[in-house]
Amino acid sequence: MSTTDKNEITEEFLNKGHVETDVSGQRRKQREKELTHWDKEQARNMASHDGIELTGDHFKVIDLLRDYYLKNGAVKSGRELDDMLDDEFTRQGGRKFLRELFPKGPVTQGMRFAGLAVPAHSEDQSFGTSR
Repeated sequence: MSTTDKNEITEEFLNKGHVETDVSGQRRKQREKELTHWDKEQARNMASHDGIELTGDHFKVIDLLRDYYLKNGAVKSGRELDDMLDDEFTRQGGRKFLRELFPKGPVTQGMRFAGLAVPAHSEDQSFGTSR
C-alpha cells in the first residue's frame, strides 16, 4: 500500500468520526464522565455531616463549581475559584455571602460537596486562605 493510499484511508477514517482528534474535546468528555459519579444526595449527606442544610443558593455555588470544572478542568490554585465565585455572587454580597453559605470556605467545602478535588493552596495558612 502506498503512502498516498494510507493517508486517504486515515483521513477517511478520521472524517467518519471514529477517532476523536480534538484533545480538548477528549478532556471534556473525560471530565463529563468523572462528573457522572456524583449526585445531589451525596452533597446533602456531606453537608449534613458538616451541620449544613443545603439550599438553592448552595446548589448554585456547587453547580457553578462543577460547570467551571467541566469547561476548564482542574485549577492550579483555589484563588482562581475564589475570585470567580466572588465575581459571580457580587450582588448577593460576594465573599461574605459565600462565607455564610460555606463557613469552612466556598472553595474548600463547595468543591468537596460538588464531588471535586479541593485545589492546591486553598488552605495554605502561610499565604492566606481561599476557602
